Amino acid sequence: MLICDDDSISMRALEFQFKRDGFEIFKANNGREAQKILVENSDIDVLVSDIYMPLMSGLELITYVRKTLNRDIPIFIVSAVNLEDIILHAFELGADGYLNKPFNLGELSRRIKHLLKND
Repeated sequence: MLICDDDSISMRALEFQFKRDGFEIFKANNGREAQKILVENSDIDVLVSDIYMPLMSGLELITYVRKTLNRDIPIFIVSAVNLEDIILHAFELGADGYLNKPFNLGELSRRIKHLLKND
């Protein structure tokens, strides 16, 4: 699993939850770092990303994964952005799920497991 978020508190919470769920965790503070990790690690099975980050947004990262890398891994967005047009755009680009920050870690965990089970 790759977690991409520039907020250190969210990053720590996500890392804690998903390590507890048994995932191997890769972390990126922005989309550019995530790009590099995705290229170097073809075994990443899911991406959890924020939308607004420095250097490259989560929306740009979705496009990179779907169009440039042509990978069909589940992509889940967790973001404080609560604007319908941006959320819909994320789904149009290829996001598979979305939760608004602040979120419940247990709910996010269940949604990710559901995505992976149906993949």
